This record gives sequence, structure tokens and C-alpha cells, in this order.
Amino acid sequence: MTRYLIRRLLQAIPTFLGITLITFVVIRLAPGDPVMQMTFDPKIKAETREKMRRQLGLDRPIAVQYMIWLFGNDWMELFGEEIDEKALTRGVLRLDFGRSYLQKRPATEMILERVPATVQLNIAALLISYAVGLPVGVYSALKQNGVFDNISRVIAVVFNAVPGFWLSLMMILIFAVKFKQWGLPHISMGGMYTVTPNNEFKYNVFDRLKHLLPPALVLATGGIAGISRYMRTEILEVIHQDYVRTARAKGLSERVVAFFHAGRNALIPIATMLGRQITGLLGGAVITETIWSWPGLGRMFIDANFKRDYPVVLAGFVITAIAVILGNLLSDILYAVFDPRIRLS
Repeated sequence: MTRYLIRRLLQAIPTFLGITLITFVVIRLAPGDPVMQMTFDPKIKAETREKMRRQLGLDRPIAVQYMIWLFGNDWMELFGEEIDEKALTRGVLRLDFGRSYLQKRPATEMILERVPATVQLNIAALLISYAVGLPVGVYSALKQNGVFDNISRVIAVVFNAVPGFWLSLMMILIFAVKFKQWGLPHISMGGMYTVTPNNEFKYNVFDRLKHLLPPALVLATGGIAGISRYMRTEILEVIHQDYVRTARAKGLSERVVAFFHAGRNALIPIATMLGRQITGLLGGAVITETIWSWPGLGRMFIDANFKRDYPVVLAGFVITAIAVILGNLLSDILYAVFDPRIRLS
């Protein structure tokens, strides 16, 4: 196991570097000028803007910009170049993503502030996905081609087809706006807390769940559809195995046989979905957090992209790349853990 992990991590290094290079070049060559975003005043002279570009290092060749972003700029002192202490950066490989152009703060500090909100949302979405998807899949298999099975299949197709942003907007329109107009109990329209008329935040479990569950449900729809369909397929494959027939012969109920005997082996491929699902949730959270005004990483990266705040945007891509690499590694490890026949080598 240890040798396998070391080898996979070593293999991930060129993959990571390749992703960072492509991402950096594409973002740098994309239309838009961060200096213009920072200086809307038409009275600002061109010389002032050029000075700002030099201070941000945007006047250097793109290859040099990439090296500075990746490795930092302290190494340039070896070649006789003086580096201002305020402009000193340690580089992405040393977990220094630079300073935000607009907020004048370290991008790493901004990310750490937003991580708890995104983690809460993603964990809630994962729990909902498995809590709903697993039993629906098992029951669909037990009632194969029945009414419940047909309805769940249609719902799974709809959940996979409907975009998250559309579902979010419809939930806000119907269950927040319209229900409030009709005098019915309604969900939150966004945010993490309820703001009182005195501009104070409500800090209690019920209020937190009221704001957390709607966006978590939107994120979980794709997971529910995928997990339920996978679980149904796996249960149908193992339900006729000898050990399942033996469990029935012992007088165990159909539900016990399905959930505890057949379900145990059916969970093996489901476990491998966990790593990839985590990366999928991170991608979906970008739009979902923005629509629901959830103060997480996704919303911050979207705002930074529109404002051409390069350090923050690039930090978002790096975090996503790391999540994808680690998610795939986690899937392989879980497969070996749940299936003793598999050996990592």
C-alpha cells in the first residue's frame, strides 16, 4: 500500500505541473486587464497604469510570470535583482498563491476564510446523496420494473438532466418567493444566516439548517441519481448469488438480505464513486454558491474571475486540480479496502 501511494503521488507531480502550466497560460491570455478593473477612473494616466503593471509583474514575459507564480520570486535575488519586501512571494509550491489584486490580501488567507462554508455545504450534499440514493437503489432493485422502480428511474433521469442553476432558481422562485407571498412556510433565499431588522445574525441550529439544506439538496440531486442507479444495478447482479440464496434459506427477511447481505458487496463500486463525487461537488458548488449567496470558495472564485483577480482565480484552479488527483487516488484506495480480492501494486 505504501509503495503504491508513493508511486501514485510521484505520478501526480507531472500531471499537476501540466495542469498549472495550461491553466496559467490560458488565464493570462484570456481577454481582460486586471489593471483596468482596478482603475476605472478615466483621469488616471497611462503611465500610472504601466507602473501598476510593473508592480504586479504583468510586464514580464509570460514564462517568467509562471516561474514566479510557481516557485516564488525570492530566487531572483541570486541573479542580482532586488525584490521589494511587500512584493516578495514564496510561490504556489510553498502554498503561497500571491496577493489579491483587488483586496490587497494574501489569496491563501482569503481561501482559508471560505473553506469552512464550502466544506459544510459539500458534506451536507454528500450525506444527503448517500442517505437517499442507497435505500432508493436497493428498494428499486427489490421492486424491479414496479411502480416505485419506474418512478425512481424517471426522477433519476430528470435529476441528471436538469442544470443545478435552473433548479436553484426554481426553488428560490417557488419555495422562497411564492410561498412567502402566499403566507406559507418558506425556505431561505440565500446566505448563511438570517439577518434581523437590527442587522444582527441569528446563530442557532435551526436557522443554519434552513439556509444549508436548500443549496445542499441542489448539489445532491446528481449524486442521488447516480448512486441510486448504480446501487440498483449492483443489487440486481448479486441478488441471485449463492450466498444470497443461503441467507434467504435461513429465513431472513427480504429487506435484511438486500441491505445487509447483497448490499455489502454492492457497495464496492459505490465506494469508488466517493472520490470522484467530491470533485464533482466542488465544481457544482461554484454556481450553486453564487446563486444561493453562500460565502464559500465557489462564489469567491466566480467573483475573482469576473474581476480578473488572477491570483485568486489561479488558486481556485490549483485547489480543483489537487482535489481531482486526490479524489481519484481515494477511489482506488477505497476499492481495495472494500474488496479484499483487489491488491494495490
